[in-house]
Amino acid sequence: MKEFPPYQPDFEEYIRQGEPDKKARAQIWRTAIGLQQVDGLQTSEYLREIAKRHIEGDITLKKAKTLIDSYYQSEQVRHDAETEDTQEADKVSQHIAELLSEKAFTFSPTQLIAIHRHLFQGIYKFAGKIRNYNITKKEWVLRGDTIYYASADMIYETLQYDFTQEKEFDYSSIEIIGAIKHITHFCSNLWQIHPFGEGNTRTTAVFMIKYLRSLGFDVNNDLFAENSWYFRNALVRANYRNVLQGIDYTPSFLERFFRNLLLGEHNVLLNREMHLDWKETTDDIIQSAIQSANNDNLLSPKCKNCTLEELAVLRVIQQNPSATQKKIAQNIGKSERTVKTLTIRLSEKEIIVRRNGKRNGYWEIL
Repeated sequence: MKEFPPYQPDFEEYIRQGEPDKKARAQIWRTAIGLQQVDGLQTSEYLREIAKRHIEGDITLKKAKTLIDSYYQSEQVRHDAETEDTQEADKVSQHIAELLSEKAFTFSPTQLIAIHRHLFQGIYKFAGKIRNYNITKKEWVLRGDTIYYASADMIYETLQYDFTQEKEFDYSSIEIIGAIKHITHFCSNLWQIHPFGEGNTRTTAVFMIKYLRSLGFDVNNDLFAENSWYFRNALVRANYRNVLQGIDYTPSFLERFFRNLLLGEHNVLLNREMHLDWKETTDDIIQSAIQSANNDNLLSPKCKNCTLEELAVLRVIQQNPSATQKKIAQNIGKSERTVKTLTIRLSEKEIIVRRNGKRNGYWEIL
């Protein structure tokens, strides 16, 4: 069975050793380029050179867009071996970099549609338009079978329903493991609607990154860059069911992805394990046991019972132990009153403690 290796954009030196701004820009470009793998696309060397110039601070994202557009309008390129796929990969990568650099976000179907329009403007004529026809897609992991996408005449209503349900969901009191299961379910349902003719997975990925940030998660985009093909196949398996063959919906693969993304676990993400013909070997069982033991050590049992809001506070404290309640509130988008309640709760759980008093003290994670 075919295994798709993760695509590794060559920005590692910036991520490992770069200044904070360069590191942030490098991670954005790495994700933008890596996400092209979901459709088997590769960017050009020219795009990667433009990306490096932006990472170095030599040009803005607006200038990068102008250079890329000019590059593909030139006579030389039109007659070279550059393909339409490469042009799509280059332009969409730049568009993703723009969106991931912005902090603005509104949780709504309109925002999802706007993201698709921004990503694929000038590439697809239907950019930002809901499809008006039904679709099927042959999937490698399903031995060529397809999942059932939302009916064309019910797409917007289905989107409105899912967004309403998610908006009404209360994350404040649910433990982090339960929250991740819920996030997995929402993401799976959103992708299954497949509201656009093409580009649904890349749109879903960008939307989820921005949505998770709005919930207070410090999302490490590298996972999308390195495992974008796994992300898509996991979405497929989460939405595939064949009762006659004894196959039920399998969200565990997608949940494994989000546990790595949000908890920092190290579950191995292999495409071959999602193939319907895959058989578990003894080595796989041993590796699974090792992963389980490692993951148990990543977060203490106390932290695994934290809510999303509590975890957001812990992430701020981990990065800046001297952070005031006002600073924490600004970082996680909550009021100072809420942060005070959360820090008291975390102290009562014996997860954090305040050292050296209120004025000149600092937080310590036990």
